[in-house]
Amino acid sequence: MEQAILEGVLNLLEDGVPLGDLSVERIARTAGVGKAAIYRRWSDKEDLFVDVIRAAESAEPELPGTSMRDDLVVLLESLRQRSLVGRLSAILRNAHAQTRSSPKIWAAYHAGVITPRRDLGLAILRRGRANGELRTDVDLELAVEMFVAPLLIRSFVGPDPDLPDGLAEQIVDAVLHGLRPVNSPSA
Repeated sequence: MEQAILEGVLNLLEDGVPLGDLSVERIARTAGVGKAAIYRRWSDKEDLFVDVIRAAESAEPELPGTSMRDDLVVLLESLRQRSLVGRLSAILRNAHAQTRSSPKIWAAYHAGVITPRRDLGLAILRRGRANGELRTDVDLELAVEMFVAPLLIRSFVGPDPDLPDGLAEQIVDAVLHGLRPVNSPSA
């Protein structure tokens, strides 16, 4: 029953219904359950949406570990693929829209989605720095944002984001061009 409720919310979000417009009655009707079933499990819509975020999030990508570039491409490609999935894109838009009105939802999204991927990106860059693939003076926090920002901007621009095949490689290569050591053979 819990899975049916979570799926019901995901389906409504994927159909473009904003979180603010979701009522317990509508969620119950979509999930084919009574309102009491929802209230038994969640005290309010915020708690329900936090669980929806957790249920919809995919596992971290498996990195090849062959080079910093290859690992970054896999990481960005997983973000690109997630952005192409309607329900994940809808959750991202709703989580962003709720940042001001629901710190609880934003905190859950940040802890469950943003932080793990940011940490993975930082680990890739630290390993690249240690291997000599990245200049030692690069601000790693800023570099992670430089890789991810183009995908996020394209994901937020419209309902059909411009995220073509090969975009992850294009972003990684463009950013790395400026971040690699001057004497790097790939520069």
